[in-house]
Amino acid sequence: MDTKQAINAAEKLHEHISKFIAGKVGDKGRVSGSKIDAMQTTAYDYTWVASEVYAAEQIVAYAEKNSGELEKALAEFFTAEMISNFSSKISFRFHEFGISMENLRETIWDPELTKSVETALNIENITRIAKLIQESSGGGTYGLDEQHEMFRQTFRRFAEDKVMPIAEKVHRHDLLIPDEIIQGLTELGCFGLSIPQQFGGFQDDAQPDNTGMVVVTEELSRGSLGIAGSLITRPEILSKAILKGGTDDQKKKWLPALATGEKMAAVAVTEPDYGSDVAGMKVSARPQESQGKKGWVINGVKTWCTFAGYADSLMVLCRTDPDMAKKHKGMSILIAEKPRFDGHEFSYDQPEHGGHVEGKAIPTIGYRGMHSYEVAFENYWVPEENLIGGESGLGQGFYMQMEGFAGGRLQTAARALGVMQAAFEAGLRYSDERKVFGQPIFSFEMTQWKIVRMAALIQACRQATFHACKLMDEHKGQMEASLVKFYASKVSEWVTREALQIHGGYGYAEEYAVSRYYVDARVFSIFEGAEEVLALKVIAPALLKPYL
Repeated sequence: MDTKQAINAAEKLHEHISKFIAGKVGDKGRVSGSKIDAMQTTAYDYTWVASEVYAAEQIVAYAEKNSGELEKALAEFFTAEMISNFSSKISFRFHEFGISMENLRETIWDPELTKSVETALNIENITRIAKLIQESSGGGTYGLDEQHEMFRQTFRRFAEDKVMPIAEKVHRHDLLIPDEIIQGLTELGCFGLSIPQQFGGFQDDAQPDNTGMVVVTEELSRGSLGIAGSLITRPEILSKAILKGGTDDQKKKWLPALATGEKMAAVAVTEPDYGSDVAGMKVSARPQESQGKKGWVINGVKTWCTFAGYADSLMVLCRTDPDMAKKHKGMSILIAEKPRFDGHEFSYDQPEHGGHVEGKAIPTIGYRGMHSYEVAFENYWVPEENLIGGESGLGQGFYMQMEGFAGGRLQTAARALGVMQAAFEAGLRYSDERKVFGQPIFSFEMTQWKIVRMAALIQACRQATFHACKLMDEHKGQMEASLVKFYASKVSEWVTREALQIHGGYGYAEEYAVSRYYVDARVFSIFEGAEEVLALKVIAPALLKPYL
């Protein structure tokens, strides 16, 4: 299959659609939110197609650099499926996307391309790829340099030796992450991956390295999302915000403490009535002196604060300007400190300042171990030096938060990859072992299709994530980071579902880890930006901007 031809055709058609939609939603050189909302399903599908085309571009680029037969086969299969999916999304909705039959015949319905897509998706080719996967005892390769491969192997061993043996117990009994996991990762330098060396981290002072963070996150998530894969997300978000807007004193104080695990962080952004709608958030912080020191008092309730019980440093996005008309421009970030607590609830009264904070864990179907809390602040006092950016940081909290969230979205893609990889390995292993009607279920056509599609999806997501990492290293790629988070989160649900389905009844039993992978995967499309809001409010406007 000519993958270059396929991608060129998809890009050409998507560009045509982009120009049409931009003409519908543009308003004085900007994307109108209300006009996007008037065509939400079209805009969502437009974004979905873009994410799949981006993933196809990256898996093909990787296959061209790696001449292995399996890599080439996976790239061809994924690209063929991308063309098929593109066609199905827009068929019989021509007026919504501003296209004609002629547009299609000139691009993705080109007769030569259509024939090669059919060949790549037929059962003979799928059987061929399935055998290549079986012979390699896994899916595609990673293509990492020596240093990042060392990272991967180091944290894979830790995940297999320390995390996997206790992952099921923590999940079934909804326990807190064991101290030995946190201590072990601290000793490996896990919390310093996103922090420059000058502040005690592992990142080169002159050059960011998002790939290292992603590789480690994937391997830990392969071991367990709840007790390992998400541990470095919160300190990474806080450190990125401090690096972007913090004062020199704040960088010197907080970054070394985060890098060594001396300080454990949680992020308090979402509110009970405001999640992705950050501009409407109401938790307030007002100036107030206490014990002769200047500071702020926080009042209000935050929810979905993962790890808030154990964490001693809460990154709180607050409304420091009471004028609601200023929306996100009236927000700042405060670091609220508190003692560490075990268990599902905590309560703390400030002895000198009279403030109070309490939290209660929210029961969830998966993603257990870190616990996500609803946290209530009542006149909780924070010293002036804990306002990120100092006086210059007033009203800049939203922008600092977004800097952290871009890295967080990359991490979510990596977490989804780890869970997908674990599910894929479990499904492949079980399909070889389990016999039905006298033969391994791997030999059946439907199982082979599932295995091949899993491997292709994982490889495409992985290479797209690595590419976004490189862009982020150059202080670009925020849109691409959102694209891979959006895509990997969604397809992880399919991969884990089908891995469970391959296990049949046993997949529904808690004694098999694949049931945990399935419920864990469901969270990815919700946190770090719900998929609908991410598509409509973040990705679509960024994609359309060049055409306005």
